[in-house]
Amino acid sequence: MATLSHDLAIEILRGLSVKDLLRFQCVSKLWCSSINDSYFIKLHLSDSLKTNTNHFLILRKCGYDFVSVNYDSPKTTQRLNHPLGEQKKLLKIMGSCNGLLALIDDDNRIFLWNPSTRKSRVLPSTEIDFSSASSFFPRSTYYGFGYDPISDDYKLVRMVQLHGNNKGYLHSEAKVYSLRSNCWRRIKDFCFYLILHRKFGILANNALHWMVFKTPQSWKQNLVGFDLGTEEFRFLELPDLCLDKLFCYDIKAMGGYNCLTATYRDSNDVVAEVWIMKEYGVKESWVKLISWNQPHLLSCFPSVVVVPLAFSKNGDKVLFSSDVHTVQS
Repeated sequence: MATLSHDLAIEILRGLSVKDLLRFQCVSKLWCSSINDSYFIKLHLSDSLKTNTNHFLILRKCGYDFVSVNYDSPKTTQRLNHPLGEQKKLLKIMGSCNGLLALIDDDNRIFLWNPSTRKSRVLPSTEIDFSSASSFFPRSTYYGFGYDPISDDYKLVRMVQLHGNNKGYLHSEAKVYSLRSNCWRRIKDFCFYLILHRKFGILANNALHWMVFKTPQSWKQNLVGFDLGTEEFRFLELPDLCLDKLFCYDIKAMGGYNCLTATYRDSNDVVAEVWIMKEYGVKESWVKLISWNQPHLLSCFPSVVVVPLAFSKNGDKVLFSSDVHTVQS
């Protein structure tokens, strides 16, 4: 009886889903060793990214449940078993990259979780370096999670800023967690202001991105990026929009690009514009993807913010989400 060569078997395995690979680990010790080999894992991931396969949208449901949604068939869902199991604790997704999710719970415990393999890890905690006197002031905490191909390392960024009286700022710090070393380290402080209580960064072009303010008194939001390789911050220019409108911004990653949603009121309508930065860091490369009016949503701006969630596999559809309902265009 003819048998497959090992090289041919590996080529076949590269095209399978993670779920199937987990099942085929039981075929033999050789297959199990090959499937868990770091080189094979990188090959499988690279193939999935190139062919746009094995892609699912993971949504949080009721605060502590997660479901996996097929990009091209949104009605096809699957409930996922997250690291906390049946515990009814609030979990939030801080970011995702290459099939890994960074989660945070009510106790500020941070997890890295692979829904496909069902493996997870609790990250070591790290203190915030500020004096006991300043601990009574409100704070903003921004996170971001991504992969650095230069160092072949997954990194989690945490920025903390304490707010004093009269919009003064007493303290800020930035730290990076490295999965390779399994520890946190302090990096150079940032020169911008965090207004919201908590925000999670968006990964695109090997950098994490947030909407921030250059001064505490400013009403204008700015886009800042953190390069995961150099570990430096930089501002990126936004597209030219109507200056007489009050915009509510949201930044996402779509197809590997930075995607900006600008929502504003025009008479009784809520208008949403979606822009994509085709060439990273170049202001002139912002391209308007779509713009539409929503006349029957909530009348109190900016209660309704519409954001894109994902492209379909062939790229001809975009799935959007709003505070009221989800629409497909």
